[in-house]
Amino acid sequence: MFTRLRLVNFKAWRDTGDLTLKPVTMLLGTNSSGKSSLIQSLLLLKQTVQSPDRTVHLNLGGDEVNDLFNFGSFDDVLNQSTDSPRQFTIAFDFQRAGSAPIKEGKFECSYGQTSSGSVAVQTLELRTGSRRFRAVRREKGAFSIFVDDESQPRVKGRDYAPERSIAFSADVIAKLDKDGPLAEDLSLAIRRELEGISYLGPLRRKPERDYPWNKTKPGDVGSDGRAAIDALLASALLKGEEQNVVVEGVSKWLERMKVAERLEVRQQGRSNRYELVIHRDGVACNLRDVGIGVSQVLPVLVVAYFAPKGSTIILEEPEIHLHPLAQSVLAELFVEVSRLREVQFIVETHSEHLFRRMQTLIAKQTVTTDDVALYFVEREGKAAKLRTLQIDEFGRVSNWPDGFFGDALGETREQARLMFERQKKITS
Repeated sequence: MFTRLRLVNFKAWRDTGDLTLKPVTMLLGTNSSGKSSLIQSLLLLKQTVQSPDRTVHLNLGGDEVNDLFNFGSFDDVLNQSTDSPRQFTIAFDFQRAGSAPIKEGKFECSYGQTSSGSVAVQTLELRTGSRRFRAVRREKGAFSIFVDDESQPRVKGRDYAPERSIAFSADVIAKLDKDGPLAEDLSLAIRRELEGISYLGPLRRKPERDYPWNKTKPGDVGSDGRAAIDALLASALLKGEEQNVVVEGVSKWLERMKVAERLEVRQQGRSNRYELVIHRDGVACNLRDVGIGVSQVLPVLVVAYFAPKGSTIILEEPEIHLHPLAQSVLAELFVEVSRLREVQFIVETHSEHLFRRMQTLIAKQTVTTDDVALYFVEREGKAAKLRTLQIDEFGRVSNWPDGFFGDALGETREQARLMFERQKKITS
């Protein structure tokens, strides 16, 4: 689980300060305020550690098949009001459960641009407990490697550049002698934390009438939910201890959202094609024939149960095309599934209904502020500004920005005023 995030000179952010991340973290704010940049920083690192090129310092994207996001060029990522030096920084803390050798750690990396225009690590720092490993870029691409607070580098040279932003090369590990295995374990823990991110964007695929399936289990659902159906079919039809877990979980939340009673998978004859059938009010309909909201929330529910335990699930606008009650129930989904499956949710949303239900869950003591963090992102001139929403044990927010969710009480007051004025004219 990620426990802290900080960005410096990254896109809209001059400096986020330390952003505390909890089992459920919600990001709210106006359009183009900088919310997505917070999410994109982790996706940038994820697609970097998954790059087939181990020598890459930062994978800005461009591969439509394998990359999560195309960040463009170095200047597209660098905050445009940044003074010299032209660098940006991504930093995070994490904790890992289970029997992993590294239980907690810190990552911080600053990036600059070379004379050829490519992105290069300027400083990399990895920490766990009291131990610290640093790589510092010198002239002409040489790197010096430091351990703890040593003033002199253990090794230095052009052959010791970090790999994929997070790892020291095999040559460095060997040169570090007895400290090498710890540096290697720390890099591996960071890699697994980033690879454990499951991301679902705001634009999801429209439903089909039937789907082919090659009887395999996908690695993830995809940023547009393209593999959500394969995950459902694998859950329903492949033997194993996880059989039907995803289907049953999805059916449960569709019912609680009052959009369906259950979901069924049906094979078409003896072919390799299957249809998804939605049951409601005694009627069975193909997924294609029900409201678009069901197909759009389906990947959200699937990833909640399909992502491995310990994962971080990042969602953008999970509420798209859902009616208000269903949007509200999403808050319950995040709280309950986070506890049940030990997964972390980082959610970017514009939904007042989702937010209000989270307030209610806090007031009911279903969840506490130890497990939920709420942030509002706004613009201050050209820069993004982060506001930590201060919420008490009754779910009340003491520093809510004016006008974001409109003025429900003011609208009601104005309606009442107009009604009385109209009645007065009728009776006069």
